[in-house]
Amino acid sequence: MINIPKGTKDVLPQDSYKWHYVEDICKSVADSFCVREIRTPTFEHTELFLRGVGDTTDIVNKEMYTFNDKGNRSITLKPEGTAGVARAFIENGLTNSAMPLKMYYFSPVFRYERPQAGRLREHHQFGVEFYGSNAPETDAEVILLAYSVLTRLGLKVKLNINSMGCPECRKKYNDALKAYLKDNFDGLCPTCKSRFDTNPLRILDCKEEKCKELVKNAPKITDYICEDCSSHFEKLKALLDVSGLDYAVNPLIVRGLDYYTKTVFEFVTTELGAQGTVCGGGRYDGLIEQIGGPKVSGVGFGMGLERILLLMEAVGAKIPDEKQVLLYIASMGDDAKIKAFEIATALRNMGKGVKVEIDHLSRGIKSQFKYADKINAKFVAVIGENELSEGFVNLKRMSDGECFKVSLDELKDYNKLLNI
Repeated sequence: MINIPKGTKDVLPQDSYKWHYVEDICKSVADSFCVREIRTPTFEHTELFLRGVGDTTDIVNKEMYTFNDKGNRSITLKPEGTAGVARAFIENGLTNSAMPLKMYYFSPVFRYERPQAGRLREHHQFGVEFYGSNAPETDAEVILLAYSVLTRLGLKVKLNINSMGCPECRKKYNDALKAYLKDNFDGLCPTCKSRFDTNPLRILDCKEEKCKELVKNAPKITDYICEDCSSHFEKLKALLDVSGLDYAVNPLIVRGLDYYTKTVFEFVTTELGAQGTVCGGGRYDGLIEQIGGPKVSGVGFGMGLERILLLMEAVGAKIPDEKQVLLYIASMGDDAKIKAFEIATALRNMGKGVKVEIDHLSRGIKSQFKYADKINAKFVAVIGENELSEGFVNLKRMSDGECFKVSLDELKDYNKLLNI
């Protein structure tokens, strides 16, 4: 037997409706914010992520699935969604679109890391990207969109925000942070020691307990941001205040990707054990330019769907039951099978989303009733020689066993079935 690769998971037929529910909520909320869908390839040229995500990040250094294709080109399964959307924005001339351009996506993402609850080597993200506005109102709208999705799914989360400043004021902060960390260098974990020269900000995001304890007293980045970045952050907080969304300023939020500037945010929960991030994002004003496009501002977020579903299960969030099979048509004999097929086709073609099933395995009537019960059919109609000659069938309601006599033509009437 060939087993599934480590860090991946099957979505089975009996569970797929839960995914559909979450995806439909995401789409509905996005639509209310005038956001339209974009779809990009599952793999991209590796250079895109080296230039966009950053060659000093853990994602690029440790986690990417990279290989040479048959043309000896370096290809990478996308480890996050934003870089691919940015590439599509440039390549397809979307820079000439009416701004702001608001997009969302559903996408598999691939990271080679230790599998854990809600974090797989292949997982799925819902992401949102807004391009063309550097206004704090755009940041606030993106945050509120994410919050709307999470709350409509029945989740309770806390919002943490921070400002990472612009590249210029971040240089000053990096110097101050390195000065502080230099005196505590021996207490850092091996990974953070390697980050000291190349990407000291990432040390603030380390999950090792000794590093987390050490950085508690580190300088705060918000004390080093320039006047423009500070003004942007204050306006964002004012907008969140008037929206009624509670938040906390957390100076240790830096996110794991190099392209972030100014606003960064996370929605966190404690329902999955330790505090965990269920959605993260921020502003990336330099990304489009960094990968070869014009200077265009951007802001967005990504949330993992597996983690969302785990959280919903943990808190008992209600997911509507899968749509019930309205009718199972049992049949006896070849002519009855053809009639059952005709009726099922007519009902399906009505465009009402009605679910109808027929026998595919030439079962006996008793076995067909057992199958109808297993698939939770609301009604069962039996067609045999007598029913074909008389033009009427007995329609059994499975919940209470009550039977109704209806004509074969009435069996094709969706509204008739609904009113029984």
